[in-house]
Amino acid sequence: MTAAPRSWQDRAVLFDCAGESLVGIVSVPEAATETGVLVIVGGPQYRAGSHRQFVLLARYLAAQGVPCMRFDYRGMGDSTGPARDFESVSEDVDAAIGAFLKACPGLRQVVLWGLCDGASAVCLYPAQQDVRVAAAVLLNPWVHTQAGQAKVFLKHYYLQRITDPSFWKKLGSGQVSFLKSFGSLFSFFRAARKAPADTATDVVSDAGGAFPERMARGLLARKGPLAIFLSGRDYVAREFDDACKSNAEWRKALARSDLDITRFAEADHTFSGPGEAQAVAEATHAWLQARGLAR
Repeated sequence: MTAAPRSWQDRAVLFDCAGESLVGIVSVPEAATETGVLVIVGGPQYRAGSHRQFVLLARYLAAQGVPCMRFDYRGMGDSTGPARDFESVSEDVDAAIGAFLKACPGLRQVVLWGLCDGASAVCLYPAQQDVRVAAAVLLNPWVHTQAGQAKVFLKHYYLQRITDPSFWKKLGSGQVSFLKSFGSLFSFFRAARKAPADTATDVVSDAGGAFPERMARGLLARKGPLAIFLSGRDYVAREFDDACKSNAEWRKALARSDLDITRFAEADHTFSGPGEAQAVAEATHAWLQARGLAR
């Protein structure tokens, strides 16, 4: 039986990060648990999230007694400073954790919760060095490379298309351009054969190679339960699945007894369909309860 909703309120917080002013919203229950959820946004976007998903999540969790904070990175939304990407927000996350604990004095630890490259930022955050971080929830983690994307499109889009009789009818009738269609197919074949280091747009760091491998190593090094939520109608989620199957570091990172994977078969990347954001919020709370993090 679901517990009756508790009283809660939203509170704005302003906190410092490397001399810049960051803005956050904390949804605070009247009677709170000792573990809160810190939302790490995917970008470029601000603390409300696509379709206000992060607002719904925070308020739902607060109504169940779980404090939740969402905030803007430096250079995003209402926060000051130059804009930055998911690879350079660890200082922002560190500052937000401190602000969250200060805003809710009863808090002892936080769960990092991120969507897309927000989930990537969670993986790259050095949580193994931060005793305040108890666990993580990753939604459709961004592990994009040109080769990975090409393989996903070949496997999940082009294979389906070339086995569809209607495609060949359109091709034969001139409704589809032969040169355009097969030129695109060839370009994906060529990209799929490349190693990550061969693709100029793949993010490679002097600190340890392409970011998907660094994400895997980050998860491997950390302790605490891990939840992964994957959408059924999302190429980002499919690329993540393929990376986990083909990459030894990812297989090792996910070979853990405290990992739970939940799939939302009909959901798109941002869970925009009717009731999907609510389902994610409910699944988050259920997982926190199952892992003893919502008491």
